[in-house]
Amino acid sequence: MAKRKKESDLPKVKLNKQNLKKSLRLFSYIGPHKWKLIVGIIFLAFTGVTALLFPKLMGDLIETADFTSEDINRMGLILLGLFTAQAIFSFFRVVLFVDVTENMLSAIRQDTYNTLVKMPMQFFSSRRVSELNSRVAADISQIQDTFTTGIAEFLRQMIIVIGGISALFFTSVKLSLLMLATIPIFAIVAVIFGKFIKKLSKEAQDKVADSNTIVGESLQGIANVKAFTNEAFEMLRYKFAVNDIKKIAIKGGLARGAFSSFIIFCIFGAIVLLVWYAVKLQNIGELTQSELITFILYTIFVGASIGGLPIQYAQIQKAIGATERVFDIIDEEPEVIEENQSPKLIKGELSFENLKFSYPTRQEITVLKSINFKAKQGESIAIVGPSGAGKSTIASLILRFYEPQEGQMLLDGIPASNFTLHDLRSQMAIVPQDILLFGGSIKENIAYGKPEATNEEIMEAAKKANAHDFIMSFPEQYETIVGERGVQLSGGQRQRVAIARAVLKNPVILILDEATSSLDSESERLVQDALEKLMVGRTSFVIAHRLSTIKNADQILVLENGEIIEKGTHLDLIEKENGLYHKLIQLQMELN
Repeated sequence: MAKRKKESDLPKVKLNKQNLKKSLRLFSYIGPHKWKLIVGIIFLAFTGVTALLFPKLMGDLIETADFTSEDINRMGLILLGLFTAQAIFSFFRVVLFVDVTENMLSAIRQDTYNTLVKMPMQFFSSRRVSELNSRVAADISQIQDTFTTGIAEFLRQMIIVIGGISALFFTSVKLSLLMLATIPIFAIVAVIFGKFIKKLSKEAQDKVADSNTIVGESLQGIANVKAFTNEAFEMLRYKFAVNDIKKIAIKGGLARGAFSSFIIFCIFGAIVLLVWYAVKLQNIGELTQSELITFILYTIFVGASIGGLPIQYAQIQKAIGATERVFDIIDEEPEVIEENQSPKLIKGELSFENLKFSYPTRQEITVLKSINFKAKQGESIAIVGPSGAGKSTIASLILRFYEPQEGQMLLDGIPASNFTLHDLRSQMAIVPQDILLFGGSIKENIAYGKPEATNEEIMEAAKKANAHDFIMSFPEQYETIVGERGVQLSGGQRQRVAIARAVLKNPVILILDEATSSLDSESERLVQDALEKLMVGRTSFVIAHRLSTIKNADQILVLENGEIIEKGTHLDLIEKENGLYHKLIQLQMELN
């Protein structure tokens, strides 16, 4: 399969004013939990301060070696109290940060999902759904990890670095200046390795998204994979994707390993240098033994924190890139699907006037050209034609999944744009060829057409759809779980559940898109009978090629290359021996 370039989809982790400003929007989701964040930061500060007291108290404990046992015990109790306080502060810091983060992410997840659900169809036509799902899940997970631990650790280490360097200068100016002289080396190496690791991180996230897409596509289409005996092909495709991830991960591991080794070497080398110089200062009386111990401990604390800062900083950079990508989705312009208190009711008359349409992703190809027709209230309109003629596109335009480039659709003589999408779609229903059932029960799937429906209404809809008998044959009856995408049901059973859903919705306008094309004779008979009941009294658009489905239509539109080339009843069109409709029917009869 062709691999689509996703240069623009890569995480943007380079810090700048724009993405920093966007990242600060995260705090707008904290809302009523601000006080928890403030208290959490206070506890965070306390953990940093208690950590900074430890080297000083250890130095004081060394000094008490020449004092009484009571003095030593008192210092020991003070250190024990310090550790206890730090443990309490750390506990409340973690609890509060997790609480704030989860509440914030819950709101962000909801906003992200709400935006995706309300996006127009053209948004999804230019994106892989599995990739989109993978990206959103991975990015929000990155934000979660960073807010829960990354930011807290970064702030704590900054407190230790700043407080520790201040304490070092207070203990010995000469030693502190020597220590600070080593910092530029750390900084230069951190910047070099940081850029390289960021690049690898981008590549790794991209490759992970690719592998998730392969898993999603192959499992969703597992029937096709098995039917074409392409298990080996899919396994090989996934193997290549996983190998790409492995190569990048190993390269990243080597880089991080080299970076960590260098940092450790520099830290311990700096400690040895400082201890050597400190002993010399102690020998000439410029440093006491307790000050030496205090300085060494502060140096270890500061060195460890400086060594950890690049890791936390890199994690924050990833989170900033993830935040930017999440808000890119949230900031997308959704469809306006407002619900009116008094919705405009549709009687059922529908017409296309000089309608021209091209899909947004393929604007160079005109799919429909100057389409004109009028369906009166309660009429059934059959739409026929060869594959690619534009039949299903008309169905999408009736539902206003897309807007035409030219011309307009009228409902009861009123431009469709005068109706809200909710008012329009709430009075329409579609029964497609490929039925998507959700992974719940049969009852829940039927009730999708009217969520507030009673059990009696659901059962009545199933009876009208010729679905009640087979549902009652299951041990769990209406509570039977249909499986992901309805795989536990046969094609005919899925169709009848979908018809029951449409019956329950009680639409004014009904669209049947090849609803019986892939059924066996018995299933087709039951489904066709249910459809005929459903069509009574409704304006119906039937996209089909079977004679049994279209012969009784009030009007038949014959499409070819995006144009209506014939129009009339079955009897009118069948008499045109040189017409396309006559040829299509003749071909079908020969095949039968």
